[in-house]
Amino acid sequence: MPDFSHRTYQSELLDRPDIPFEDIRRNMQELEIINRYLGGHRITLSGMKSVLSGSFTPGSLLSRKITICEIGCGGGDNLKAINSWCIKKGIKVHFIGIDINKDCIRYARENCRTIEVEWKASDYREVVFRSKPDIIFSSLFCHHFHEDALVEQLTWMRENASAGFFINDLHRHALAYYSIKWLTRYFSGSYLVKNDAPLSVLRGFIKREWVQLLSQAGMIHCTIQWKCAFRWLMVCITGKGRIE
Repeated sequence: MPDFSHRTYQSELLDRPDIPFEDIRRNMQELEIINRYLGGHRITLSGMKSVLSGSFTPGSLLSRKITICEIGCGGGDNLKAINSWCIKKGIKVHFIGIDINKDCIRYARENCRTIEVEWKASDYREVVFRSKPDIIFSSLFCHHFHEDALVEQLTWMRENASAGFFINDLHRHALAYYSIKWLTRYFSGSYLVKNDAPLSVLRGFIKREWVQLLSQAGMIHCTIQWKCAFRWLMVCITGKGRIE
């Protein structure tokens, strides 16, 4: 039985540089299904709405185009979900999708043909913005990093998001681990998903670890919320004052 009291640092297969493109495609397709039906997209939309409501009046939001950047964007399914919501609300939006894996960006281009996205196959730290995005976010990305690198990432997000940022990631818990292990064992056709989905849970964080990481990164305002299906949503608004 895994030890859930501590994170594992075992690398995920998707982090390897030699995975064939068709295997990555299958992985991205299945992750989109998981996000759609297990609530990942709903949590991402909740984070975006929190930043918008904390930073814009309804009138100002409808009178301009906002820029939303996702780091570790994978196949772009989160951007599709946000774009659909923005269309319904009449919000003009420009997206920036950043992923270090060129094959993920290649698939994302195919997956998001109808969306206005500026794709960047790059380490997020090497990206230079013409102007700061209004919102920066990540989903199922932070658990790929060691704590020291993650503190740097949180600091980068704070410094580069003009309105705020949010994070949607996994809660390390036995029930989450065994549930996704069972689901992917019987319903997944991707060896990447079968291996990485339960491993991702073991690489995830519990609340006190998030509190410590955010404090080390000098967050000026951040809320931490537990969400259904064992996820954490961290929302940080520029210019406000405490961790809750």
